[in-house]
Amino acid sequence: MTTKKVTVTIFTLCLLALFFSCSARIDGVVREGGAAELKLQTALEPRTSALIRSFRGFMGEEAGAPVLDGPEISRSMAAAPGVHSVSLVNTGPEVMDGGISISNIGDFLVSGAGTNRFITFTESRDTSSIVVSLDRNSAPDIIARLSPDVEDYLMALMAPVLLGEPNSRLEYIALVSAVYGRPLANEISEAKIHASIEFPRQIKTISGGTAAGRQAQFEIPLLDVLVLEQPLRYEVSW
Repeated sequence: MTTKKVTVTIFTLCLLALFFSCSARIDGVVREGGAAELKLQTALEPRTSALIRSFRGFMGEEAGAPVLDGPEISRSMAAAPGVHSVSLVNTGPEVMDGGISISNIGDFLVSGAGTNRFITFTESRDTSSIVVSLDRNSAPDIIARLSPDVEDYLMALMAPVLLGEPNSRLEYIALVSAVYGRPLANEISEAKIHASIEFPRQIKTISGGTAAGRQAQFEIPLLDVLVLEQPLRYEVSW
């Protein structure tokens, strides 16, 4: 029996959606042999969208451009190792839909020697598993490897995960409320990512989500990722 550890893209796309949006759904399939297919639907809530437009206007960017630039994000992600194709389109100024096809999940988003792996996939004939661990140390490295639009978004939201501030969830929401108003703070507090991932075999154990047969369901609060007051850990074995 041989075992290999490789980086897996499913949870990375969940993180991409989390870093970008206040409303998103991800549907994915992990296949035997290392391939994966994902469908992403994401949208910004009105106040968040207005804030980012104001921030980009201050930075001198062109007015009227999509808040979520699907084609630009596609070009950025298409250059990542392990990606077969990316097609993200804007169905509205604040809405982005599309898919990504992964040819080699072992190579996806790995840089250099690949020693700093926040996501690990252990594969064998009997049991395979995915473990993702996200904390304040690993998050900046992830952000640096995604589209530059992510940093704009996080900077506008004063996200502790980008600024390196050791805020608690309550402290961060109080800050957003004081600077931008309670309605925006409520949008952030209520935002969640819904992810449904199908695995090659029946799921044996899951941590951080629920499972039925081969299907895993995750509901990830945006606030948890923006602050990372506590490390996030998700695990599935099948």
